[in-house]
Amino acid sequence: MQMLNIARGWLIYDMTESPMALTWVMLSFMLPSALFSIAGGVIADRMSKKRIMIVSQMLNAVATFILAYITFIGEVTFWHFIVLGVFNGAVGSVSMPARFAILPEVVGDENLVNATALQTSTYNLSRILGPVLAGGLIAFFAAGDTNSTYGVGLVFFLIFGLVLLSALLIIFLEHNGDPHSEPTTSPLEDVREGFRFVRDDKLILGLMILGFAPSAFGNAVNFLLPAFNQDVLGGGPDDLGILSAGMGFGALAGSMLLARLGDFSGKGRLMLQAAFGWSVAIALFSLTGNLYTAIFVGAFTAFFHNLFGSLNMSVTQLAAPRYIHGRVMSLTMMIHGLMPLGVIPVGAVAEFVGIEAALMFGAAMLALIVCLLNVLFPGIKQIDKGHHQADLDP
Repeated sequence: MQMLNIARGWLIYDMTESPMALTWVMLSFMLPSALFSIAGGVIADRMSKKRIMIVSQMLNAVATFILAYITFIGEVTFWHFIVLGVFNGAVGSVSMPARFAILPEVVGDENLVNATALQTSTYNLSRILGPVLAGGLIAFFAAGDTNSTYGVGLVFFLIFGLVLLSALLIIFLEHNGDPHSEPTTSPLEDVREGFRFVRDDKLILGLMILGFAPSAFGNAVNFLLPAFNQDVLGGGPDDLGILSAGMGFGALAGSMLLARLGDFSGKGRLMLQAAFGWSVAIALFSLTGNLYTAIFVGAFTAFFHNLFGSLNMSVTQLAAPRYIHGRVMSLTMMIHGLMPLGVIPVGAVAEFVGIEAALMFGAAMLALIVCLLNVLFPGIKQIDKGHHQADLDP
């Protein structure tokens, strides 16, 4: 996935030279994820989560192969990325609730914070290796002609092989993730139950909004990175890979720190502090003018982003009862699908004002939203262990 993000982002920006093009491709994935995620949560609570994960990953492999082929032969267009983004978003809306919901079943609640952090660590390790590998291979295969779709197409074929391999490896997972009980209600009633639960549980509602709203603006660094690399730093695909890898190192450090801390006290306060640290780091990143400074500051940006995101996800999972876990995680995904509300204005600022101004705008909005949520949901900063309302600080 990390290789795909870099190769796709490089090719799209090279084809269009438009930050808004990167924004529309991101939206094409996120909007279907939001629209269909609640259905994915119901499926996750009613079917084998392992089977859902295998089938969805196989579908992603097919889509990646199609993208690789049309890119390799030079027939790829901007609209191919939009169509495949919609498809991958719809598949992800079913697979991601199952992936999130199966984790506590495998490791147990007492190990969930550590397990989430370690899972995120493997993700961030791929953020280090994937971009460097993708950027280097594009430059190598293209033999200096980095505008060539030939090199990017070969990288897409490699990504197809890795996606297919991951689908096969899930088969060896011993836990099936079967439903905890036979459904006694209709799927529509399951959907209503999920909405009622989140509406009535103010702590979970606050955690879900906190996980979405700051990220809507904070993720500006990620989707504008190809444009920032090319327009501000004057870098090529290999530089983009190195820059992304540097951010991966920072994110890995954040997740490893969280794994080391384990089930510590004061999770709510640390979550808010990490969000503020994230906003400051984004502002500083927008002021960098060379690759090495950008790598250094970008690592801190990813560090705070990952620390905040991992804490928010693990605490939300701990607070949700097991029988409704899939639906709670799907509603979390659906709320996260509203991130385009932040992506669109940030992308517009980048298009008409500049990349640096867009990043500074995103940093300011992130800090402002965290301050507002701290006032509206005071219970968040009182979260101690994170297991539920009973674990609030006295």
